Order: sequence, then structure tokens, then C-alpha cells
Amino acid sequence: MLSAEPVIYGLIFVAVLVLVEGIYLTVFGKSISLNSRVNRRLEMLEKGKAREQVLDQLRKEMSQHMQSQKVPLYSLLAVKAQKANIAFTPTQLVMVMVVLATVAYVGLTQATEASTPIRIAVSIAMGVGGVFVWVNNKAKKRMALIEEQLPDAVELMVRSLRVGHPFSSALAAVAKETPDPLGSEMGVIADESAYGRDVGEALKAMAERLDMQDLRFLAVAVTIQQQSGGNLAEVLYGLAKVIRSRFKLFRRVKAITAEAKWSGMFLSVFPLGALVMINVIQPNYYDDVKETAYFIPACLVVAAFLVANIFVMKALVNIKV
Repeated sequence: MLSAEPVIYGLIFVAVLVLVEGIYLTVFGKSISLNSRVNRRLEMLEKGKAREQVLDQLRKEMSQHMQSQKVPLYSLLAVKAQKANIAFTPTQLVMVMVVLATVAYVGLTQATEASTPIRIAVSIAMGVGGVFVWVNNKAKKRMALIEEQLPDAVELMVRSLRVGHPFSSALAAVAKETPDPLGSEMGVIADESAYGRDVGEALKAMAERLDMQDLRFLAVAVTIQQQSGGNLAEVLYGLAKVIRSRFKLFRRVKAITAEAKWSGMFLSVFPLGALVMINVIQPNYYDDVKETAYFIPACLVVAAFLVANIFVMKALVNIKV
């Protein structure tokens, strides 16, 4: 007879992911979602907040996780949380982990017959793992959207410069017309520029915070133009073409390697899935051999091969462009 517990574990983990997203949208509003048509900065301004307050809040959110990198264990999450621009503070994020772990424990207690130590261990893993998976997915989606939006944003700057607007006005136009995530990022740079910060320095700080090469190109182009002069519109027009070409190349490589990546993922996960299914379908399958002297060494060898397989398959499909 098949056990329903693995399915219950999976459903509880999915519920944990849905719950953390629900908490996030409830606390910060729908505009925090990357699917919102109006970027978050504009919505906050429309609600009556002062420009200085909005700038302070957004700058705090953009830097708070990097400041907590020295905290043990949290440093593993800080880089992803920074790229995802998670509005939760590090303390709040840890509290969310505790809440999710508690919810998972209650669910496991009600739906399974696992022992208390197992329920505690699994609930902690679900709370921490659920937040990590959620943040990682947010970071990937946000970075992909910024890469996609950047060529259009640079071209909008070019059109604004060609009709005679200064670069600060071009930034303001991008901040107004572009949805999140890039809209709020450029809005912060426009506000910082209005309060006296060097635009090239602000763009460079943004590029380093997001660790994005195309933004570094933009920062260098603006800085060089400020120092040596020249036609910034033409420089940015050429840069937009380069960024768009790079984006198309990356998308093409991603499409070509998609089958290999899924094959590698399947080959890495299948042995573990097969092991779980064997234990679920036939719990006594290994009873005849597990008392022998070779069982534990053989298990360790198999585990080593499984770990090596994950790294080898990842290296085979990790194509550098």
C-alpha cells in the first residue's frame, strides 16, 4: 500500500511558498509585485509620501541585506535577497522563517504520523528552505526583467536626449514610463541626482549592487561623457544596440542548452526519487542486505557518486558566453 506522507510533505511545502508570498503582498501592497503596471516608487508618491521619504525607504531596502552579510548563515541568503530587493528587513525575514516553520510543524502534526524529532527537523527545513526558494525565484525573475527592460530604457534616454532634454530629465522619463523593477531603480538614481549625487557614481553603485555587466557599461559611458564630453545620445544609442544583441545571444544560448539542463536535472534527481519510491512501495526492500558489512560502505560510495553527478552535470551545461 502506498504511503501518502511524501505527497503531504510536498503539499505543505507548496503551502509554505504560497504563504510567504501572501504575507509579502499583504505587508507591502500589490505594487511590490513585479507584475504591477505602475512601479512602486510612483505609487508611493501618488499616495502622498514626500519624495525624500520615498527615496530614503527605497535606498534602505536596496542596501539592508548587504549590510547583514556578516551575520552567520544569513550571508548565504543576503546576496539573493539583495538582487531580489526584498523589502523585508533581515530580522523580518528570519521571523518569517520562524512563522513558516511553525505552520509547517502544525501541518505535519495534523496530517502525518512522523515522530516529533522528524517533524521538528522537517518543519525547520521547510521554513528556511521555503524562504530561500522564494527569494531565489524572486532574484532570478527580477534580474531577468531588468536585463530585458534595459535596452528599451536606454533607447528611451536616447530619444529624450535627441529632442534636447538634459540627462537628468532622460532618467526621470525612464523612471516614469518604465514599470518595475527598473522603473524604481532609475527613479532612485534620478532622485539622488536631483539631490546632488553624481549620476555616474549612482549608476556604478547600482551596477555593483545588482552585479550586472550591462549596467556597468552604462555607468562607464555616462562617466566618460561627463569627464570628456561628446554626444551622449549617440554613445547610448550604440550601447543600446550592444545590450540588445547581448540579450538576444544569451536568450539563444539559453534556448539551445535548455534540453541539456533539463536532462541533467532529471539525471540528478531521478536516483533520489527512485530511492524514495522504493522505500515507499517496498519498505523492506533492503532488509536482506542492510545488516551485511558492505551495506554502509556501498551506501557511502553511491552517495559520493550522486553528489559528483550533480556537480558534473552542472559543469557540462554551464556554458559561459
